[in-house]
Amino acid sequence: MRAMAINPPITPHTITMETVTVPQAGAAAPNFTAQTTSGKTVHLRDFQGKKLVLYFYPKDDTPGCTVEACGLRDEYQKIREQGAEVLGVSVDSTASHQKFTEKFHLPFPLLADTEKTVSKSYGVLNEKGTSRRVTFLIDEHGKILKTFDPVKPAEHTQEVLDALKGKL
Repeated sequence: MRAMAINPPITPHTITMETVTVPQAGAAAPNFTAQTTSGKTVHLRDFQGKKLVLYFYPKDDTPGCTVEACGLRDEYQKIREQGAEVLGVSVDSTASHQKFTEKFHLPFPLLADTEKTVSKSYGVLNEKGTSRRVTFLIDEHGKILKTFDPVKPAEHTQEVLDALKGKL
């Protein structure tokens, strides 16, 4: 019988996870640069003067992510009436985002965080290498107003609307 090492040796190929805390209300939102569904590069500063609903989700066209995206789609006009824009973020490619957007007629852009830098900077990258389901409501000056963590997809859009209306 051969003994097995309890702690495997560290090799150059060992993956290490950085611990980044999720920004909370009052903190400056981490800056980002990423490509949208249409291939356009956007930055956090592009939304200065508007509130931003920045929602992270694990994967395009999966049950919970579809419920969440379609809920935001269905209330998109009400969200905009509250002076906010919506951006979805996952580690999926722009091609995947385009299919998801077309299939469900999403009116807002999705960011392709293929390098995982946006997810890491917001502290939402999980051990599987995908984004956790977390939403940040960011004010007109780039400060976090509210962090929704955890998110229940079916209830989330109403929570966002309530927060935008100052009810939460």
